[in-house]
Amino acid sequence: MNYGEVLDYLYHSLPMFQRVGGAAYKKDLGNTIRLCEYLGNPESKFRSVHVAGTNGKGSSSHFIASILQEAGLKVGLYTSPHLKSFTERIRIDGKEADPDFITGFVNDHKSFIEELHPSFFEITVGMAFDYFAREQVDIAVIEVGMGGRLDSTNVIMPEVSLITNISPDHQQWLGNTLEEIAGEKAGIIKKGVPVVVGEDQPEIIHVFEEKAKNMHSMLIKAYYSYKVNPSKEIWTIENDQKSLRFRNAFMPDYQQKNLPGVLAVAEVLRAKGFELSDENITAGLENMRENTGLKGRWDILSEKPLVVCDVGHNVAGMSYVVDQLQRMTFKTLHMVLGMVADKDVLPVLRLLPAAANYYFCEAKIPRAMKAEQLAEKAMEAGLEGIVIHDVNNALQKAREKATEEDLIFIGGSNFIVAELNEL
Repeated sequence: MNYGEVLDYLYHSLPMFQRVGGAAYKKDLGNTIRLCEYLGNPESKFRSVHVAGTNGKGSSSHFIASILQEAGLKVGLYTSPHLKSFTERIRIDGKEADPDFITGFVNDHKSFIEELHPSFFEITVGMAFDYFAREQVDIAVIEVGMGGRLDSTNVIMPEVSLITNISPDHQQWLGNTLEEIAGEKAGIIKKGVPVVVGEDQPEIIHVFEEKAKNMHSMLIKAYYSYKVNPSKEIWTIENDQKSLRFRNAFMPDYQQKNLPGVLAVAEVLRAKGFELSDENITAGLENMRENTGLKGRWDILSEKPLVVCDVGHNVAGMSYVVDQLQRMTFKTLHMVLGMVADKDVLPVLRLLPAAANYYFCEAKIPRAMKAEQLAEKAMEAGLEGIVIHDVNNALQKAREKATEEDLIFIGGSNFIVAELNEL
């Protein structure tokens, strides 16, 4: 198979959660363990950082990778889902995996893959681990896909683990309460491995404290405060031991939730012998997008009118987006919105401002909520707009209606953002 045929095989022959939802979710690590054993246990051949959480784990993973790159290390980065191309999931020093490697991996191991019947995510995790081992990275940052305890990435023994934020999402698989969800995320805590809790959530901290105690792991609560200069160009983040100043670099305010955990991870790695200077950390924060290629987090597509997209999609993620919008100055807000069908979207829709023009669309995946159904749900939340199925056509219509003083936002789902031609 050539590269195109390999991608088609991966997308359509293996259950893919992003496309079909729960049918692709495996409730044990058996397949991943078997796959890693078959590959020669590549996960044991590189040092790593493991990152879990409901929101912020993707951005945090990219920040940590960027800091490590600034220190001159060869850094692997595994994240999901991808937005534009499969190879975004697997990077070394910001460069996406070589398509020839992807093609060779699948062709070489196709017989075992068909014997194992793994999910799409399981095979991509094994692929990433094999790539990082082959390329002899100094360290890899590994983002959890969903949950933690039973996530395919949870076969690594990291230098440090990070748990970013806990909020309701994927309840049908992770639990209906924050405590239950936290318990699943806490599953990444390994015996004797330090764990950083990146956000102050008093109602669930006991879950992590108890798990860390049982695993004889040091728990670090990453609490920092911020100062922002009047122009918002310089942020200062500090605690009792440290103060760092850095350029904002178009960073949305919600990243303030993620940076304490990132800095605490850097401190743990420094204590473990990694040579990370304050200058490396500052440069890593400022240059994260350029270093790692992160997409979909408050990306500015154009100005006059300002057009922004963001992948925040659950209650907590969309709350961050709405807070950011409320801090901005514009004449009229236009919201291009699409969501998935296997979630209760009303709690998210009720967060959104009624005083906006809405354009309801749908992604070209089986999980997508039909635009007409989304429009009906939105009416229940007091939101009105028009249905335009394709996100790019919806964006074009919003641009036609907007003035130069307006703001256009595109989001509601990773998959809506992924289909933007301009990203």
